[in-house]
Amino acid sequence: MSRSAVSRPLPIASGWLSLPPVPGEPQLRCWWSRPDDPRQLRSAVLLLPEVFGLNAWVRSVADRLAAAGYGVLAMPIFARTAPALQLAYDASGLDEGRSHRDRLSAADCLADARRAIGWLQQQPGLETRAVACVGFCFGGHLAMLVATLPEVALTCDFYGARVSSFCPGGGPPTLTRVPRIPGDLLCICGDQDPLMPPEELQAIASALEPTGDGRLRQLVLAPGAGHGFMCEARPDFDAAASALGWRTLLQALAGL
Repeated sequence: MSRSAVSRPLPIASGWLSLPPVPGEPQLRCWWSRPDDPRQLRSAVLLLPEVFGLNAWVRSVADRLAAAGYGVLAMPIFARTAPALQLAYDASGLDEGRSHRDRLSAADCLADARRAIGWLQQQPGLETRAVACVGFCFGGHLAMLVATLPEVALTCDFYGARVSSFCPGGGPPTLTRVPRIPGDLLCICGDQDPLMPPEELQAIASALEPTGDGRLRQLVLAPGAGHGFMCEARPDFDAAASALGWRTLLQALAGL
């Protein structure tokens, strides 16, 4: 398939799928979405949700990317504490999601991501294709961790907060791992995001200085947008910023 953008949505197949079990590891109940015709696959995408889990909006993102030609596996980020989590965008949902966030470690996230990526690379039509990782909110933070895996050619981190001051499970902040990222990295944020104050955005911008070796390092700021601007179900949804985010994401994916 040409690398140019798909002009019209493709027919897709999507649904729940549990990855093959691994002794001692949690069940990974994922949402798997892809074009009906495997010949139309462009590349593979690992999708990491917000703290609200694999809810309807995250699944809609997977389906939209599949309609653009991608094989998308949306992975539960709290497989050890809430493997089937789906929360509403309200105060109680946020509190519950954060309680699971606080029990997750970087090591567990990376172990689950390796399993998911390994499965993606075995699917018909994706065996030789590049793998991208896309994450939103806390999933965006985790995407920066997953970006360090050698199989990941591109990472798009949407408003992944606290990367300059925190790492799940402890240790140096996630942002310190940027020099170990072998592929391209995009961080897409609103310039009015209260969870990402100016000092956080400046730290990200400094960490994403050009590498000199052709790898893309870029911070994209959506003017006037707050947190969660990509999600139509959230109060901070911003149509113009969302359109910018989708253009940026699809252009980056098309370059794989």
